Amino acid sequence: MTVGASGSAITRGPVRPGPGGTGPPGPAPNVGNLGQDPGQDFGQDFGIDPDDLPDGLVVADETGRVICFNAAAARITAVVAAEAVGSPLERALPLEDLEGRRWWALTDPYGGLLTRYGQPERNLLLPGGREVLVSARYVRAHPQGPVRRLVVSIRGTEARRRTERSHAELIATVAHELRSPLTSVKGFTATLLAKWERFTDDQKRLMLETVDADANRVTRLIAELLDISRIDSGRLEVRRQPVDIGTAVGRHIQSITASGQAPDRFLVRIQQPLPALWADPDKIDQILGNLLENAVRHGAGTVTIEVAPAQVKHVEYAHAEHANAEHTHADGGAKGTAVTVSDEGPGIPEESMGRVFTRFWRGSKRGGTGLGLYIVKGIVEAHGGTITVGRGPGGGAQFRFILPVGAPAYLA
Repeated sequence: MTVGASGSAITRGPVRPGPGGTGPPGPAPNVGNLGQDPGQDFGQDFGIDPDDLPDGLVVADETGRVICFNAAAARITAVVAAEAVGSPLERALPLEDLEGRRWWALTDPYGGLLTRYGQPERNLLLPGGREVLVSARYVRAHPQGPVRRLVVSIRGTEARRRTERSHAELIATVAHELRSPLTSVKGFTATLLAKWERFTDDQKRLMLETVDADANRVTRLIAELLDISRIDSGRLEVRRQPVDIGTAVGRHIQSITASGQAPDRFLVRIQQPLPALWADPDKIDQILGNLLENAVRHGAGTVTIEVAPAQVKHVEYAHAEHANAEHTHADGGAKGTAVTVSDEGPGIPEESMGRVFTRFWRGSKRGGTGLGLYIVKGIVEAHGGTITVGRGPGGGAQFRFILPVGAPAYLA
């Protein structure tokens, strides 16, 4: 073996761990000669160096001594690679399970049943109590033969913890947001059923209107949760149709003014001619509704909506059926439509702009689940577009999204 520039050991010959788990390994030519053929090199066989791997890689030979300890393993375990190479595996990687038992003594990879081919991924502890995710592969020269190589994969738990924390926050938010309207619905309906005759018609109407508004609030929250599920799993469907974006903007402004906002608070600028936009009309309504609602609720002054043609470069469509749908100019760009929504409120602090499109971000304490902009970003990207946030000319927040034309391939 040789030691790389970063301190990781590089074995002579290919290291070919099969699929994880306890099943038999896949085909692995020359497995029995790992580390014995001086004419082969780890990097030559795979085209990569162990230090190029994103996860920690530790390989021990048939005697249990470490022959490979890559840079990621050194970073995750805080063990110097040069000190780990050549030492017994248990000393280089002193792992314990969550009950404090020494892991290598407990699993005995070089002993025990000869039908074992590895250990599934699980949480283990490094000295100091830091958790890591560890899986192991036993490479045997032949079925039920002795272990010739022990291949260990190590990953940090930070990403998993962030995911678990995000899920916990989502559950807590949903529980909080559902409790209030459902309590109201239950209280009003129970009161009406028990004392119907005691209330006047106006009182009954007020109670029923409140119940209806709270039911709509629950429906919106459930729709948001379904959208998040589809975005996170990559299953958000975009049903493209011709969309008149100017008409859609006008329709939303009429709806907002009908609910009590002053019509002169909105300024619409539409630059003609606009390219023919093919998009999902329901999802475009969702984007516009969310951005305008945010501008009205959290902003101040005049809300300006600008619609104009735009150049889109390097558009990546979210769905394969639209991969050939670009209308390309001579300069390599593609036609698109840009929509900008800005207000004259206090705006978004610079330090918060990087978190605007994350879950649960709230620009103020004026209600909301903090999920709307996360969903907006997911919908825009599902159309192959982009969305950005900045500071508007009036000092307030400015959101700008660009959608590519997205016409079906047969119209291109």
